[in-house]
Amino acid sequence: MKKYKMAVGERDSLQNRTTSLEAQVSSLQADTMHQRHQLAELQNNYNSLTSNYNRLNDNYNSSSNKVSELSGDLKKREARLKEVEEALKKRDEATNALKDKLQQALLGFQNSGLSVDIRDGKVYVSLADKLLFPSGSIVIDEHGKLALNQLADVLNKETNINIAVEGHTDIKKVINLGQIKDNWDLSVLRATSVTRYLTEVEKIDPKRLTATGKSQYQPVDPGTTSDALAKNRRIEIVLTPKLDELYNLIKQ
Repeated sequence: MKKYKMAVGERDSLQNRTTSLEAQVSSLQADTMHQRHQLAELQNNYNSLTSNYNRLNDNYNSSSNKVSELSGDLKKREARLKEVEEALKKRDEATNALKDKLQQALLGFQNSGLSVDIRDGKVYVSLADKLLFPSGSIVIDEHGKLALNQLADVLNKETNINIAVEGHTDIKKVINLGQIKDNWDLSVLRATSVTRYLTEVEKIDPKRLTATGKSQYQPVDPGTTSDALAKNRRIEIVLTPKLDELYNLIKQ
């Protein structure tokens, strides 16, 4: 009887231990499942972070390449701008030097209706009509020839200068001048008279010259007084330094 009770006790003890172990197994299985879920979430998060990192890294590399390209373009632009500024500086220096030479050469005519100034990077030599022509005429008089001779002495030495001869009139209508029908004719024919004199007598290369007539439509003085009208009757010789280097830079 005593052995039987001992056996029953051992059996109950084993059952209790088995139940406890089964509970532990269930708990471990639940923990394992939970950890698997956590691991899966962590893996997903890791994969997402890795993907984001790769995308950001690609964006960074792409941005870095663009920055490098932009930096290179900026340096090229800065170098080109510097070249253009240097060319403009040379133009201004050449223009100012030309103006000084002309003012010295034509000093004796500046009280007779001649002026030299710079506008928009060009040198303008303005000669009143009375300095060049008798009233209503397109034939250059001796005083005008002397002024053009002094001008040509400078221009024949400065071969890198383009020359435009512009004829201007006042607003008074031309009357009884034969072949000259109106102010357009008068301005054009006076410009061509000056151009012919510079090319045929003073031997300036004709390829350097153009002749145009502006009639009454570009007055320097909008007034109608005799002084204003006299200012508007003029020949303007527009001198432009040849700047092929500058033009080529701008076209690039």
